Amino acid sequence: MKAHLMFQDRDFDAKAALPRSAQALTQDLGLDALFDAMAQGDEFLQDVARHAVLTSLADPGQIAYRQRVLEDSLAHPDIARDMYALAVDAIERERRIWGWTLDRHPESVLRRSLDVLRLFVEILRKLKRIAEERAEEVRSEGFTGLFAMLRTELGEEYLGEVEHHLSRLELRRGMVLGAKLGEGNKAAGYDLRKSSESRGGLLQRIQTWVGQIGSDERSSHAFEIDPRDEAGHQALGDIRSRGLAVVAMRVGDAADHTLGFFRMLRAELAFYVGCLNLRDRLAGKGEGVSIPHTAPAADEALAGRGLYDIALALSMDGRVVANDFSADGKRLIMITGANRGGKTTFHRSLGQAQLMMQCGLFVPAAFFRASLCAGVFTHYKREEDAGMRTGKLEEELNRMSAVVDELRPGSLMLFNESFASTNEREGSEIARQIVQALLDSDVRVAYVTHLYDLAHGLHRARMGTALFLRAERLADGRRTFRVLEGEPLPTSYGPDLYSRIFSAPQSDAPSSGGRPMQREVRPQAG
Repeated sequence: MKAHLMFQDRDFDAKAALPRSAQALTQDLGLDALFDAMAQGDEFLQDVARHAVLTSLADPGQIAYRQRVLEDSLAHPDIARDMYALAVDAIERERRIWGWTLDRHPESVLRRSLDVLRLFVEILRKLKRIAEERAEEVRSEGFTGLFAMLRTELGEEYLGEVEHHLSRLELRRGMVLGAKLGEGNKAAGYDLRKSSESRGGLLQRIQTWVGQIGSDERSSHAFEIDPRDEAGHQALGDIRSRGLAVVAMRVGDAADHTLGFFRMLRAELAFYVGCLNLRDRLAGKGEGVSIPHTAPAADEALAGRGLYDIALALSMDGRVVANDFSADGKRLIMITGANRGGKTTFHRSLGQAQLMMQCGLFVPAAFFRASLCAGVFTHYKREEDAGMRTGKLEEELNRMSAVVDELRPGSLMLFNESFASTNEREGSEIARQIVQALLDSDVRVAYVTHLYDLAHGLHRARMGTALFLRAERLADGRRTFRVLEGEPLPTSYGPDLYSRIFSAPQSDAPSSGGRPMQREVRPQAG
């Protein structure tokens, strides 16, 4: 049995190796906040969320397949949650069933496996009931296929037959063993034989006994072992174990196979339960989401409306400022502007949305359209580390070298204040050469920088495939935290921040009846 809720033709591997860029992506894009919101304290949900988001899909068909399952989950959240709860219940209750897994004695294996299978039949019936009652409500291939499988393969006649066999394997009336003569006329090839369905009713057995009265004929030979004959009982127990070995193995395999189904179902549903948790958390903050539009890589599409930083939204009390942008056909996006004006926040939201789209998730935007990329990579500035054995510039170059080893044509590369650890001229020249090499290698670049020489030089080149954005600053120095199209300016307005912090501590207080401040939406960086 297969769930096929994450892939149309294979299982989802929640233990697959993460890409080498996973740690940097998580740190730079603030993805821990995303994973925490999806998990809501559940370590398993968090692990599945991390693997799903960081192992991007490259096939538009696979993304669309997940998106349709997600749409069913969003429309009918109780279906995904109820089925997930049943899968978790099956796994947790199986662990509590008596019998230590290291005890491989055939009779112990058989007894435990029978208990496990009886539990699983009970839960499979509940899953089938959901499939029967809710089949008309779902539209995705994932859910309709799963429901069809449950209804077809778990018919009541089949489940009844399974329960009948489990009951017979209780061996309440003893067992019939078969054997053959082996080498040295020793018994070999013990196996459990199918006994008659019953030994007849009471009347039939009485008639048989009466017919044997006065007769010397016997239908079978029997012997009894003296209760004090330890060796005899040990030999009989050995024969019993050898006869049960094959059956115990087969029944154990059936229990393990069914347990594997529940584990797989749990892992695949965990992604959609995490999506529901995230949607509910964002809705509680008044933030919306949307299913993104996926375009082929050749289209070089990238546009959004109402795009916001999901990590910031999840960590703040108020609503965050969203941005509209259109970068269709643009292979280079340069973002400049005022200090703490929202550059990094917008930049981070681009990477988050791309990753979320490519794992089949919704995105934090009213509308988002993007082409598939071969991978998302980041190169963000790092804080000074007292334990560093090299200078900051050398550390940045070493980190860039490691990223280049992973880059492929069609990737998306996100730079944030990279190579600013040296002087303006040297940093700009290093960055310019790296950016040009990446563009020549068919890598899309989004770059946040204060290096005016770098940004101005690229703007002056009049590249038709470049988009220049600038963090908005009002005439009075206030930041709106919006990013608009605009050429680079030779200042980041650092004195604004100095004046605001040290010269006018009262200026931020709104007057009575005046426009409310947006202090709660101020980005943490950029």
